Formats: sequence, structure tokens, C-alpha cells
Amino acid sequence: MSPAAVTAMQQGLQSCETCHLLSRPAPGVEEGRCPRCDEELVFRKPDSIQRTWAYLIGAAICYIPANLLPVLTTTTATGKDSDTILQGVILLWSPTGWPLSLIVLFASIMIPSAKIVALVYLLISVQRGSVKNNAQRIRLYRMVEFIGRWSMVDVFVDTFTAALIQLQPLMSVEPAPGLLFFAAVVVLTMLAVESFDPRLIWDATSAKEVSI
Repeated sequence: MSPAAVTAMQQGLQSCETCHLLSRPAPGVEEGRCPRCDEELVFRKPDSIQRTWAYLIGAAICYIPANLLPVLTTTTATGKDSDTILQGVILLWSPTGWPLSLIVLFASIMIPSAKIVALVYLLISVQRGSVKNNAQRIRLYRMVEFIGRWSMVDVFVDTFTAALIQLQPLMSVEPAPGLLFFAAVVVLTMLAVESFDPRLIWDATSAKEVSI
């Protein structure tokens, strides 16, 4: 095996998840603390695959009621009207409101489902010991990690709408159960991303090179 193929783990080096400093634990100690930020260092996140699967399954279960149940209930003089996320996208679609409609569509429907599918693919490929497209899988993980913070857009929009539109007794807006399930989807997918250790993607390649 060429020196360029030796991994940091094989050399006893640990990368800090907080400040990204690469360091070596003290002699006789398997895992230590980061000398820069004092964060606990581990070669691999413990039970990464199991915890990621658990969060991901929970997110997939909550995703169904998040899209089927109403997220907002509007009360007017004519009665109450409840809207799901998709109904909200349709109602927002207009010559002037289509940009907001697209934002809600991507942030509330397409991005959460894409995150779930991407994480399932990463987990299955790691568990199968795949050695193909490692760089592409790392980019996919980084992309999922980056866009995860924007998944709360719809929750913020609905919360601000419920807080601002309070013209009782003429009109009022209240959150509905679907909003809680959607927030759960966002939180669980973010926890799944944080639980997944992207270094596992390279372990199969390192093991294969060592065996050769």
C-alpha cells in the first residue's frame, strides 16, 4: 500500500469535529481531547449507523402526517379553513406570490424527502462496504448537512403568520398538528445528519487496500 493511501486513523490521528484540528492522543490513551478546544475526540462516532437509522426511521414516520395533516387553521367570519403544506403551496401560487410558493415547496416537501433518501443511500452503501464513488458520497453528505439548516423555513413562515395575523374577531391564524410533525421531521433529519460519521465511507476502501 502506498504512503498516500494511509488514513489518519491508521496513523493514530484524530480529527476534532468542532475545530477540525488533527491531533494525536497521548501515549497509551486510545481517545483523548482536542488540545485546541478541549472537545472529546473519537476515531469514529459510537453507534453511528444505528443512531442514524433510528433518527431516520422516526423522520420518515413523521413525514407522512406532516404532509397529510393541516399545518395552519384560519378562522374568519365565514368559518374555519385548514390547509396542508401542499394546499398552502397552491394557495400561494399567483403572479406575485410564486417565489414564496416555490420556497415553501422546496423547503417543506422536496428537501426533507431528498434528505431522507440521500441518508438512506449513504447508510446502505456504508453497510454494504461499497468502495465506489467515495468522493461523490462525501459531497452528497456535505450538501445534506448544509441544506439541513434551511429546512425550518416553512416552520418559521407558519409561526410568523400565526403570530402576526391576529385580527380577532374578524380573522385569526393558529398552528395545526401537521406543523408539529413537520418540525419533528426537520429535527430528526438534522440529528440523523449529525449522527452519521462520514469517515465510515472511507473505511471500506482502507480495509480493501490493507487486504491487498
